[in-house]
Amino acid sequence: MKLKHTVAALLAACTLAGAQAQATSQTNVPGPVTAPPGWVLDWSDEFDGHALDHGKWVEETGGNGWGNQELEFYTGRPENVRVDGGMLVIEARKEDYGGRHYTSARIKTQGKMERTHGRYEARIKFPRGQGVWPAFWLLGANVKEAGWPRCGEIDIMENIGREPDLIHGTMHGPGYSGENGFGAPQKLEHGIYADDFHVYAVEWEPGEVRWYRDGILYHTARPDLVKGDWVFEHPFFVILNLAVGGGWPGNPDAATVYPQQMLVDYVRVYKQAR
Repeated sequence: MKLKHTVAALLAACTLAGAQAQATSQTNVPGPVTAPPGWVLDWSDEFDGHALDHGKWVEETGGNGWGNQELEFYTGRPENVRVDGGMLVIEARKEDYGGRHYTSARIKTQGKMERTHGRYEARIKFPRGQGVWPAFWLLGANVKEAGWPRCGEIDIMENIGREPDLIHGTMHGPGYSGENGFGAPQKLEHGIYADDFHVYAVEWEPGEVRWYRDGILYHTARPDLVKGDWVFEHPFFVILNLAVGGGWPGNPDAATVYPQQMLVDYVRVYKQAR
């Protein structure tokens, strides 16, 4: 029995060492696609290929500040967005491009995958440093017609570099947008978020949205709780981006090292089981 346990321990150690040797992460150990109770898988990207799947995602490009005084120019170059080692890599770089001094990437499912309600989940490892701003969020598909914030916005997860052990889950709509968004923070029990992968999710049902980190419920929104119109009963699409600077996180400082990477193991969208 002792020999068997020793062999098993060595095999486990080798497996762990192999996972830790991945070029893009020291802690990525992908999990199986297992639907949470009450949900069935509807759409996903496991990022197991060799390039971004343009049947699922669209790159947004430009360097106009994006309404947040951001400093980067978003590109579709492989230097900024690629699939490598079984995950999506969004990389922020300090370089002159398009009249800006930083580059990064922002991708969305607009026109590809738009849903009303569901469980939206991603396993993500953050970058670190003052001025970095990774986000996983949903935007109303009627944004061009209704405008923001009447289209609605659900920020599943945001982190700003100066708060390494906090994430924020926030909802924006008419009467509760920007710095007045209806949200809550979630503090990591030990260490900082950039040290490891975590699972971020919302469960969005008629009249209610719930926020989770690693299965921990930390925020709930309903029409009776928000300070304005409830605009969350129509299709939304997914956005993943890594911003540099902005009015909320502030600008990078001399201690912020580049490049920085936001690593996404998967994005999964579930619908309620019938």
